[in-house]
Amino acid sequence: MRIDLIALDLDGTLLSPDEEISARNRAAIRRSLENGVRVVLVTGRGTDLPVRISRELNLNLPVICCHGALTKDFGANRTLEHRPVPLQHAKTMVEFAEAKGLSVAIYAEEYFWRLEGSRVYMDDMVGPAWREAKTFADILHQAPTFLRFLGKESVAAMRAEFGDLPLNFRYETWGEFEECAVLSQLASKENALKQLCADFQILPERVLAIGDSRNDVPMLRWAGVGVAMANALPEVRQSVRYVTTSNAEDGVALAIERFVSLAQARPA
Repeated sequence: MRIDLIALDLDGTLLSPDEEISARNRAAIRRSLENGVRVVLVTGRGTDLPVRISRELNLNLPVICCHGALTKDFGANRTLEHRPVPLQHAKTMVEFAEAKGLSVAIYAEEYFWRLEGSRVYMDDMVGPAWREAKTFADILHQAPTFLRFLGKESVAAMRAEFGDLPLNFRYETWGEFEECAVLSQLASKENALKQLCADFQILPERVLAIGDSRNDVPMLRWAGVGVAMANALPEVRQSVRYVTTSNAEDGVALAIERFVSLAQARPA
């Protein structure tokens, strides 16, 4: 079986627990690129980190960000696909959150926004990609890429109030921390990867996808070879045929070494 494209999740997959990329993972990606295999990052993060990592690794495809809601050609600084949350739903949810004092963040125009003085739950909630607003009404003038409800209380209240809306709700648990990303119904890692592969005329059976989260499962099952990380939840590992080692044990490199044959190199 020939692999023409490798799709990699970031957190819990390519990135180690200390958010680094191991030497073995780097070497496996470099060898794949040298042998004509395309590599794309497919992540729930905003554009800042995946664009930086793509440049660092000399990757040759756009990045798929925001759980699949945004595909960015960072070389040309051009948005290829954007599937935002409909503005009427976003406004209703954000106004409810603000009135109830719930923890919520908005990703709009490639920045995360939170209210001034709101709680910081995770290390990735600081830095140049994050900004503060006195009120969300100041920034919510157009449909946002996605929303994040942060913490058990906020997630539970949002789910009870809006769980029946025609939206895509991506629930994740990180230890004791819970969050929910709210997306357009059309936005998913699977849909974005399908579109990218169609654009480059790559068949699904020639795709290797590696991930660890619930939101990776449809993508892993769509790809010809879907591989879950050993550190993934049991339900994620059980949803696919193959499991590699953890993100602390070069799981990405081991999967690439297993499924991508360097003998498939394309002639110059």
